[in-house]
Amino acid sequence: MSAKTTLTIDTFKGKKVVALTGAGISTLSGIPDFRSGNYEVWQRYTPEEVFSIDRFDRDPRYFYSFCRECFPDGTEVYQPNVIHTHLAKLEDKGMLEAVITQNIDGLHQKAGSQCVYELHGTWSRFFCLACKKRFVSEAFDILDRDDGVPLCDTCGGIIKPDIVFYGEMLPQTVLNNAIVAASKADFLLVLGSSLVVYPAASIPAYTLQCGGEVILFNDQATQYDDRAAYKFDDLQDFVRLCAGELH
Repeated sequence: MSAKTTLTIDTFKGKKVVALTGAGISTLSGIPDFRSGNYEVWQRYTPEEVFSIDRFDRDPRYFYSFCRECFPDGTEVYQPNVIHTHLAKLEDKGMLEAVITQNIDGLHQKAGSQCVYELHGTWSRFFCLACKKRFVSEAFDILDRDDGVPLCDTCGGIIKPDIVFYGEMLPQTVLNNAIVAASKADFLLVLGSSLVVYPAASIPAYTLQCGGEVILFNDQATQYDDRAAYKFDDLQDFVRLCAGELH
């Protein structure tokens, strides 16, 4: 931890606080992360290929094969964990302005968070690449075949989840809103993100440039470690902070 050694939940009272969350908090709910390589599924698939828009355009079966293997019971089986719950409670108490997330699982909303900026999209929405028809349903409701690719019931076009693949631009409005929120924050809480993937990795810079402070909760080193006001190596430290046990 840095030179500042005292942090309590009261520190945030009357301040603008924003959270930036990454895959580290989703793994606590049992969702495999796509960077550590610590899951057996990555012996058969390559993350950069699974989520490559060029590969999807050429061979969408590769992506949907991964989905069926990685999430055989769908995504609705995953539930918010204590991190999601505490963030939702902080927002409900007026102590958290917004959550900016790199995750696509929708667990922040399921936990009760209202202001969530999903930088990389969400599993909960799908659309047809041909006619742009939108499908709003649980991700795997439309994956009702053992193989192949889900097709639009209107035009027969390929259906794609409304998530940002490698090679695609982030939704500009969402990104702009996230930057504004981070720029206005007195404190940016970074939870479970290695801050490697851009442009999400640049979010803390906006807070720092505008005079705010960054607080890291992550078990890996990040490029912002030396500039953070506080650095904690365990997500459970955030739980203890919310419980009033971290000093």
